[in-house]
Amino acid sequence: MVGFEQRLGAVLAERRQQGLYRQRLTLESAQGPVVRVDGKEYLNFCSNDYLGLAAHPKVIESFQRAASAYGVGSGASHLVCGHSHPHRALEEALAELTGRGRALLFSSGFAANTGTLTTLLQPGDHVFQDRLNHASLLDGGLHSGARFRRFAHNDVADLQRRLAAAQGLKLVVVDGVFSMDGDSAPLARLAALCRREQAWLMVDDAHGFGVMGDNGAGSVQAAGLGSGDVPVLMATLGKALGSAGAFVAGDELLIEGLIQQARNYIYTTAIPPAVAAAALTALHLLREESWRREHLHQLIARFRRGAAELGLALMHSNSAIQPLLCGEAARAVELSRQLRERGLLIGAIRPPTVPAGTSRLRITLSAGHSEQQVDRLLEELGRCQCS
Repeated sequence: MVGFEQRLGAVLAERRQQGLYRQRLTLESAQGPVVRVDGKEYLNFCSNDYLGLAAHPKVIESFQRAASAYGVGSGASHLVCGHSHPHRALEEALAELTGRGRALLFSSGFAANTGTLTTLLQPGDHVFQDRLNHASLLDGGLHSGARFRRFAHNDVADLQRRLAAAQGLKLVVVDGVFSMDGDSAPLARLAALCRREQAWLMVDDAHGFGVMGDNGAGSVQAAGLGSGDVPVLMATLGKALGSAGAFVAGDELLIEGLIQQARNYIYTTAIPPAVAAAALTALHLLREESWRREHLHQLIARFRRGAAELGLALMHSNSAIQPLLCGEAARAVELSRQLRERGLLIGAIRPPTVPAGTSRLRITLSAGHSEQQVDRLLEELGRCQCS
């Protein structure tokens, strides 16, 4: 009989042999366009801090002030005694920004997605998910007990065929912006199809919230859709808002249903009140400083123009996520290593996160970057491609 030690050891050895072994970086600085690792400074192009708010002085000040008033830990779950005024204020502000009746905080995007899906779905229901959905959406669908179907990436016709063949309650689930490819879901077409087929549409907008839409409300707003088109909206606070946690926004019935039934909400300690206060300040900055989104989109366009001139194999994306396709895992790891030697931090994404043969450098841009830093990125990418 194989013991746990042998099983774990074999998996790790195989990962190393295939160039798929993951290792952590330990930062010695705050998040930002420049970070310090092992005493050396690097240009950072692998963070999800899309608006450059994670170390904003006003966000830090809000965190410190709330920590003094409410302490560090929340002490309990929201339903016991862990729900503080900053949590309530943040939920109300998120509901207002997204144009929905209510919003509900979760400790993470993973918890929000799995908790929502396992609450909404029951055995005999049908859940349809884009093939490139985030792992938390896939896990939530699989663990719900519903009949689980995956449709071809952004293929509305494939989804239509699958929906037409299903009877009963139907839920369609997609990412607003796909985390590894950076492209967007065709939300308007998906919403129209769901209306015809009497299905609900759920959107995980972790990478669109704060970045897309006229006021930063995200992919759903950018597509011209409202709560009637997308009854379930999830987004995270740890990316564009530079904080931590996540939320689900919807009508009164949805949110009360989650409060009463979502195990990931009921049985989890609430995020610290100071984190909620910091996220609320970031939300205010999101509204007041629209230049951050404008600058970010200018940098995205600048990067894509320069990459085209260099003949780089960028994947199609108009988001802050700009994947450079490398193919084999070893090639992605080598390019990442070369760039780090040149002072740039960019992660190599490999299977099982992405399909075999599609390993890539996941380049992410931030409003904190300057045009000169993006030009430096292009210069170094050109050198590494030719070396």
